Amino acid sequence: MSSPRPHFLGIDDAPFDKAQTDLVPLVAVMTEGPDQVEAIMVGSFPVDGADVTEYLQEWLGRSPALPGVQAVLLGGITIAGLALVDVDALARGLDRPVLIATRRDPARSEVAAALKAAGLEDRRGILERAPPARMAAPGLHIACAGIDWHRGAELARQSLRKGRFPEPLRLAHMIGQAIVLGHSKGRP
Repeated sequence: MSSPRPHFLGIDDAPFDKAQTDLVPLVAVMTEGPDQVEAIMVGSFPVDGADVTEYLQEWLGRSPALPGVQAVLLGGITIAGLALVDVDALARGLDRPVLIATRRDPARSEVAAALKAAGLEDRRGILERAPPARMAAPGLHIACAGIDWHRGAELARQSLRKGRFPEPLRLAHMIGQAIVLGHSKGRP
């Protein structure tokens, strides 16, 4: 399934205001290895919207780049606020491993409290089904769906370039910032 230079598809949302009514831009960047951009996609999703897993399956499923992708990378299980991705369902639907990359251990995340405060407790099951994350490298925690954790962690490490975060996610983050702010800054 993998090659010496695996292809990754990193997806991130652009900056947004929780009270905005406009859709939040989503950016997907496909790279070969950590350093060669091969495709970019732009989509959008409502703040705290429902059915983000189905949206991602359909959006990414239309991409001619998907057949060559060895792993889909997300920077957490939330997109556009509290839209929760059912990671296992996404991996099955795309027939590709899905890796969740975070800088800190998400076990201490406040997503459950945020769901309760927003009146979205019906999504708690998605949160509870999310695969556990483990440290794959200093400053990089990985949760995996559709692949063994050790193989998923190795793929995630192959997506690193200069920094400690997967390059496709870093690029998607920067492009999303540029779309909304007119420029990019900082790290995801």
